[in-house]
Amino acid sequence: MYFAGIDIGSTVTKIVIINEYEEICSLGIGPTGAEHRSFAGKVMNETLSQAGLSMDEILSVIATGYGRINVPFADTQVTELTCHAKGVFSIFPNVGTAIDIGGQDAKGMKIKKGKLVDFVMNDKCAAGTGRFLEVTADTLGINIERFGEISMQSTDRLKISSTCTVFAQQEMISYISQGVPVENILAGLHDAICSRVARMVHRLKIEPDIVLTGGVARNIGVVKAMKGKLGSEIFVPEDPIITGALGAALLGKESTMKAIEKGEVIQIKRRELDGCKK
Repeated sequence: MYFAGIDIGSTVTKIVIINEYEEICSLGIGPTGAEHRSFAGKVMNETLSQAGLSMDEILSVIATGYGRINVPFADTQVTELTCHAKGVFSIFPNVGTAIDIGGQDAKGMKIKKGKLVDFVMNDKCAAGTGRFLEVTADTLGINIERFGEISMQSTDRLKISSTCTVFAQQEMISYISQGVPVENILAGLHDAICSRVARMVHRLKIEPDIVLTGGVARNIGVVKAMKGKLGSEIFVPEDPIITGALGAALLGKESTMKAIEKGEVIQIKRRELDGCKK
């Protein structure tokens, strides 16, 4: 039996297919474009192909994330917060607090036994998100994937005083003109992001274990800065961007198995992958 979770984020679309043993059979990842419906079908086809499966073998498809309503072949939609909580708990059973820093927002989640019990979110400003780093990458002309590596060489953490992305960008340009080493600028940037996120998450009354997810969690400089701000160990999944999709797949499996236990007949639905043919 196979179950799929699809997380359409603001910048990246993720698909996870698991089996009844909750083992990941296939992953699909791609940039989220303007045409959510057709792109979701394309990534789904690729993910199925990697596992040697067809859509007719998938018992459940749960959609989550920013574009979850634009997945025509999904059985239902579940909020990203619920899915992230489930996905993180499956990897770190002792999680008490999860922090997800995505492309356009940052979320703090309090989790107990895999259930979301409280949350805070910053979704109205790019500061403290992946977009903040993308703007910086454009400004400095440096590949964003190298930010963490470069920042680890810093000898000083500059203070980025502005909490606004536009004004912070102007501050960085000023530092560059003064000949300040790039590694110090990036260390200061990571510090500023983590300060903003930490202030937000502290409203939850943080409890260990603390898990950091989202694309920004791949940045070792951000992980280091977050440890300093929270004064605690930070755990990061091997692939920190798939927790939402994984949680969606697990929730689909859970509801399907409950139905089977009740003696309900499970019929595999015929789903058309909108805008994409096999």
